[in-house]
Amino acid sequence: MTKAEIITEISTKTGIDKLQVQESVESFFKVVRNNMIEGKNVYFRGFGSFILKKRAKKIARNISKNTAMVIDEHYIPAFKPAKSFTEKIKKSDAVKANATKREREAKLALKED
Repeated sequence: MTKAEIITEISTKTGIDKLQVQESVESFFKVVRNNMIEGKNVYFRGFGSFILKKRAKKIARNISKNTAMVIDEHYIPAFKPAKSFTEKIKKSDAVKANATKREREAKLALKED
C-alpha cells in the first residue's frame, strides 16, 4: 500500500478532504523524522516503536577498487512492532493467504525463466 492509497482510504473513511488528510500524514512523518534526527525514539502503544539502532564500527571492502575501508559506528532508523501487533499478524488468515499466493507466483516465475 502506498502513501497515496493510505491518504485516499483515510479520506474515504473519515469524510475529510484529501488535501487535509495529506497535510496531516505529511506532518506526522515530519514529526517522527525530526524527533529521530534529534536522537529520540517514537513510541505508539499497540503499534510499535521507531527506534535508533547502533551499528558498530567495521571494516568493509570496496570491491571495485579492491581496498579496505573503515565504516565508523553510526545509528540507523528502525521499526520494532509491538507485541500485540506482531501477534495479530501471526494469527491473520489474510496474511497467510497472501504469502501462499506470492510463493506460488514466485515458483511460476522461476519455472518460466
